[in-house]
Amino acid sequence: MAGINGAKYKLMPTSPEVDMEKLEVEAKKIVESFGGTNKEYSIEPIAFGLKALVVFFFYPDDKNTEGLEKEFEKIEEVASAQLMDMRKIA
Repeated sequence: MAGINGAKYKLMPTSPEVDMEKLEVEAKKIVESFGGTNKEYSIEPIAFGLKALVVFFFYPDDKNTEGLEKEFEKIEEVASAQLMDMRKIA
């Protein structure tokens, strides 16, 4: 039986004016196409009006998250994507 892992990414927008809801919609498309489940999205204040989108999801052991950062960075108004945490859940 395959185990379950969790991953958390932080997506930094290109400016404080970026529509964070639009960013979340695009991130959801990537997570869903990857097969992520129990998805959680939150917006975190950073500084000077800038906010980050934090994406957390579960995925099976047989999936490889390598390359997901690059997929998130392809979103038009994402300046950078960073893996914040990854752990085995079960």
